[in-house]
Amino acid sequence: MRDTRESRLLLVLLVAIAFALITVDIRGGEESPVDGARQAAATVFGPVENGVSAAVDPIGNAISAVRDSGERHNRIAELERDNAALKAKLGSDDRNRSKVRQLDKMLKTAGAGQYGIKGAQVIAIGAAQGFSWTVTIDSGANDGLKRDMTVLNGDGLVGRVTTVGPNTATVLLANDPDFTVGTRMEGNDELGFATGQGDRNISVQLLNGKAKVKKGDRLVTFGSQADKPFVPGVPVGTVARVDPSGGDLTRNVFVKPYVAFSQLDIVGVVVEAPRTDPRDKVLPEPKKPKPTPTVTVTVTPGAPPPDGEQPEDGADGQPQDGDGAGAQPQDDGGAPPQNDQE
Repeated sequence: MRDTRESRLLLVLLVAIAFALITVDIRGGEESPVDGARQAAATVFGPVENGVSAAVDPIGNAISAVRDSGERHNRIAELERDNAALKAKLGSDDRNRSKVRQLDKMLKTAGAGQYGIKGAQVIAIGAAQGFSWTVTIDSGANDGLKRDMTVLNGDGLVGRVTTVGPNTATVLLANDPDFTVGTRMEGNDELGFATGQGDRNISVQLLNGKAKVKKGDRLVTFGSQADKPFVPGVPVGTVARVDPSGGDLTRNVFVKPYVAFSQLDIVGVVVEAPRTDPRDKVLPEPKKPKPTPTVTVTVTPGAPPPDGEQPEDGADGQPQDGDGAGAQPQDDGGAPPQNDQE
């Protein structure tokens, strides 16, 4: 349609009519004269609007979901951060509690043996020192550590210091094949030499080939001259297997160590040896076997017998044999009557 004078006049006329109808509709209120026309239009165009709405609503919902997804994503990310922080805090608390328990146990061990110790934490294991069983601790020469000092924890013997730096030190573990320590058996004082065997039990060669030893016997360190590299009385482990004696001058036993070498964390380096040998004082208290409960059944006189059991004679007050039930009568002299036979 071209822009002509007639078309402009028609447009002005239509706008004027629209304003007039709007004015009449507003003034008429509920009784508006155009209400019938509105209802007719709703009848005609209502289904069309519903169809258009059904087609457009998913698109609108998708647009709204896309718009809101950013907020939900930010909220989820915030919750995930809060959960991660909470887990880290709980994990840190658990680790701190574990370290406190280890430290407390180690201090009790040191106190029992009268060892002066310097606490340290394991910060590296194995790889930095090659293929031997070693760990690195976070204390060194600046903390008073020297080569050939005994290392222990709350369970027992960990190893000895081999290399010392200003702030770190290397510890050779007691299960290393190059590790050897003198041992003394609890009770009978049998001496021997313990050698590490990696992840297997420690091998101990007793000097007495006829030594009486059995599974469960316990060993401690014998100690070295001038207490280097080993102080006496540090728990080593318990006998797990005894080789049969073949008449040799020595006897081999295998000892399960007290220390879990793959779970080391808090350790103590003995910087001051005890004045006297603590002997077996540092060994843990032996576990007492749980007592076996004993059940005692007491029978009350005159009580009915248990189900399934027959009452014994006399249990219910009835006379037994010899008490008059079925017994032969006797004469006054106590002898049974004789047959009148000659």
